[in-house]
Amino acid sequence: MALTEMQRRHLQPAQKACRCSDGRGLHLEIHPAGSKLWRFTYRFDGKQKRLALGR
Repeated sequence: MALTEMQRRHLQPAQKACRCSDGRGLHLEIHPAGSKLWRFTYRFDGKQKRLALGR
């Protein structure tokens, strides 16, 4: 299920970094310091990779 704009704004940092999935490998990573980063997870040549897309 896709994250809505309101859900994304109200996510709070926790003790550890956590991920909120947006679907098909795209997720929002929230760090304890409060930064929020979009990341994309995919497989290439049998290995899992992560691509940072930005804030």
